[in-house]
Amino acid sequence: MRVLFATEPGYTLFQFMVPLAWALRAAGHEVRVASQPDFAPLVAETGLTAVPVGRNFVAGPVSPDEPDDVLAAPYDVADHPERATWEHLRAGYRQQLDEFYKPVNFPVIGGLVEFARRWRPDLVFWEPGCYAGAIAAHVVGAAHARVLWSRDVFGVAREHYLRLRDQRPADDREDPLAEWLAFYAERHGVDYAEDMACGHFTVTAFPESLRIQADRLTYLPVRHVPYGGRATVRPWLWRTSGRRRIALTLGSSVVHEHPGGHVLDVRDVLAALADLDVEVVATIAEREQPKLGRVPDNATVVPFAPLDDLVPTCAAVIHHAGPGTLATTSLHGVPQLALPWEFDEPAVAELLARQGAALTTHATRATGDTVRRDVLRLLDEPSFTAAAGRLRAEMLSMPTPAEVVRDLEELTDRHRAAPAGRR
Repeated sequence: MRVLFATEPGYTLFQFMVPLAWALRAAGHEVRVASQPDFAPLVAETGLTAVPVGRNFVAGPVSPDEPDDVLAAPYDVADHPERATWEHLRAGYRQQLDEFYKPVNFPVIGGLVEFARRWRPDLVFWEPGCYAGAIAAHVVGAAHARVLWSRDVFGVAREHYLRLRDQRPADDREDPLAEWLAFYAERHGVDYAEDMACGHFTVTAFPESLRIQADRLTYLPVRHVPYGGRATVRPWLWRTSGRRRIALTLGSSVVHEHPGGHVLDVRDVLAALADLDVEVVATIAEREQPKLGRVPDNATVVPFAPLDDLVPTCAAVIHHAGPGTLATTSLHGVPQLALPWEFDEPAVAELLARQGAALTTHATRATGDTVRRDVLRLLDEPSFTAAAGRLRAEMLSMPTPAEVVRDLEELTDRHRAAPAGRR
């Protein structure tokens, strides 16, 4: 069958798609990845075939002054169901559409639909913000599914909204998301269907203990397979010093390197760990490294290290709770100090901490002293290693991408329909 992946130009989000795309290709299926033109080279680096569509969209800078609870409406109801009111959710959808979904999707919808009409995919995967994928799938009658990169706050918010909408008077059931999707669907010859909002089914790489799901949706769990792009394992990485190693990695996306630099004071953290009998490996972007001043003797600062090779050499990992970093560290059963800042990272970090596999402090409140205190606990209290091992076992019990290919074939057969114009 032909399988099309559609993604916004977010590299860390796309990384959750790559192993699944590889598995489908290895099973003999044709695979293409569509995104805006500037993202095509990053897609091609994975060995997958890129399809540039539409025109580029460039996101604006993220403010460093976000409040602690930054999971915006309507998605905040996933963690705070008491906020699930009609007015709150409706206003949240309006804001998300204006600030994100419209600007991200508008430049690529036409090009994606055009390619889909020519190539005729049987199955379309799309990242939860790339609704253009759902529209293109309906135009050609393809089955379609979301690929999650964290918890399904999107599906949970939608479930709350539909429940409240159905309780409203018939003449007062505004649905900003459905109305926006319907407008573009109709422009391309198809009617709106509710599955355009959340897919026919949803692929999730998070283990059950870290998930949040919508009751009405179908989920296909798939084991997280780490992918971090092209990498070389240098000798220093596998030749350990004999001391316990601590990794410090804070991600490279704009949400963690706002215009003032990292949210966390990395220099303060390195200084606080300087007198411990540990080896610290900090992955810090080259443009941030001059701010560090003199690096302590027990620290090595590099712009990049392949996480899948670094984490297994560590006794603990300090990170920003980004979904890829958190999932990779969990897969290797290493205790974690999560210092989250944006979207649902604080909530995921809290779930991790409740299991006993991690400690967590919001990045805006973390200091060198708090990091030192928590690192010593992770190193000295065996319960963290034991809990991390249980989480690893849970993740290893999930089917691999290769093992779900047959399920994907069956789901495609079940949901595929006649293309528009042939019904």
